[in-house]
Amino acid sequence: MIGAVMRYGLSIGTALWWNGSFPLATLLANYIGCFLLPFSSVKLSGNVSTDVQKAVTTGVIGSFTTFSAFSVETMTLFESGAAFEAFLYVFLSITGGMVFVRLGSERRRGQ
Repeated sequence: MIGAVMRYGLSIGTALWWNGSFPLATLLANYIGCFLLPFSSVKLSGNVSTDVQKAVTTGVIGSFTTFSAFSVETMTLFESGAAFEAFLYVFLSITGGMVFVRLGSERRRGQ
């Protein structure tokens, strides 16, 4: 529930300055989650119980990001005739997600 509330807050905050049809709030949530998941996995491993680690990674971060919103928003863009934006969203989500996973993982190597 914590992650879902954080995601809602991000959506509200993004809507204050972004009024385009591109699903920027979901893209940002997924980028943040892609960074936080490997980063927190490393930071929590060995420092807290496995139950706490799973609660944070799967529970909080998992509910903050969402594949279902990504899928629905992509289909909505396609169905509204915004095929370029839909392809751009998919491309940015996948490549950006991998970049942020890598950035979150890099912190492990610096220790």
